Amino acid sequence: MAQTPLHDVIVERWGADIGAARRPPGSRIVMEQAVLEFGASRSAIREAVRVLESLGMVESRQRVGITVLPPRSWSPYDPRVLRWRLDGPDRVELLRSLSELRGAVEPVAARLAAERATPEQCGALAAAVIGMASTARAANADEYLGHDIDFHSVLLQASDNVMLASLGSIVIAVLEGRTHHALMPSVAEAAALQLHADVAAAVQSGDAAGAERAMRAIVAESTDAMVEMADSSGGA
Repeated sequence: MAQTPLHDVIVERWGADIGAARRPPGSRIVMEQAVLEFGASRSAIREAVRVLESLGMVESRQRVGITVLPPRSWSPYDPRVLRWRLDGPDRVELLRSLSELRGAVEPVAARLAAERATPEQCGALAAAVIGMASTARAANADEYLGHDIDFHSVLLQASDNVMLASLGSIVIAVLEGRTHHALMPSVAEAAALQLHADVAAAVQSGDAAGAERAMRAIVAESTDAMVEMADSSGGA
């Protein structure tokens, strides 16, 4: 197995620390300390800083050094930033925001998919629903998550709209965030499974209004269930 380049290791460590607020906004990263901490060259540290600068997470200035920037400066849709933030203290708030964005995106994608999906995409949606149903008694496990991600990813692609499809990372972040942070029930709700089947059937039959309506219900059910679980666990 190839060894991970050191600058990637540094990016992951610092990105995770910044996203989880272990390195709060305004804090400084000192080059000399970083060299000692990682046993890295200055060039490796600078490469890591360039990556984090491209994500809006740090700023490097002469005579000032490397400064951590506030969340409003971060790339909001980058999968790495989302993953790091979901490990942080504002996890539930972030999931709520992402769910609100889903509500604006996925119902439209479902409507368009009913008009534009290929036969292969219709088949993939049906297969994902079957996969979800077959693993529904372990809905908080990775196998169910994989089928769920397949369903929503195919749906966005089936919209045949590159801008909507490019937001797949948002949907995946919500689904992964629920599963990996204990905000997904162990047994899938029968109503939720039925709604996924309804979307697949509506897309297959070209029922644009039905597909949009069922997808809107999926997003609402998912958000309500997630918030309820978060509240019952004290927002952990």
